[in-house]
Amino acid sequence: MIAVMIEKQRECARLEFTGEGHLPETARDLFDALPELPGFRAEVIQGDLIVSPLGTPEHSWIAADLHDALLPLRQQHGWRGSVGGVSICIEGSREPAAPDYVLSPADCPRWGNLELLSSGVILVAEVVSPSSVRRDHEDKPFIYAQGSVPIYLLIDPVDKRPTVTVFSNVDDGAYRTVHTAPLGAPLLLPKPIDLELDTSVFKG
Repeated sequence: MIAVMIEKQRECARLEFTGEGHLPETARDLFDALPELPGFRAEVIQGDLIVSPLGTPEHSWIAADLHDALLPLRQQHGWRGSVGGVSICIEGSREPAAPDYVLSPADCPRWGNLELLSSGVILVAEVVSPSSVRRDHEDKPFIYAQGSVPIYLLIDPVDKRPTVTVFSNVDDGAYRTVHTAPLGAPLLLPKPIDLELDTSVFKG
């Protein structure tokens, strides 16, 4: 029997895994063995399996606003966008991540049937919630750069001074270019997107 930590705002619950056959030996194995968890999303972050509740409606609306802002480009290039629900496999570590938003070409390579390969996507975005501040600001830039995700967009509406940050120019497993704008100011998303994003759309 293996315990999985399920994050909540102020407490933790325990999910007991009882599977037949060999017990999972790694966080990736355990992720693959998880049952459906309605209302939660699961991902592996630097070797730890994290199961967290889905965000508030406002959280999802921000990701949907980004999806809408990218509509002209998606139509022009035939790109696909997903507000939650699509995981990516970090190339190299094979750890699964569950971004709040993923932009990818329609023929993006996959790991298995369910996960897009990180190096094949165009952009991933995270919307910061009170429980994800450290992960989104510290862990995710490292993880996504290691997986060669070209652009990581970080939308932080919970900070005292809300901001939007774009990480790009991956080199040797790290983002070499980082630009931050106050929420509401324009922010350039670099090529291949090449769009000045009006971040006021995230203010609601």
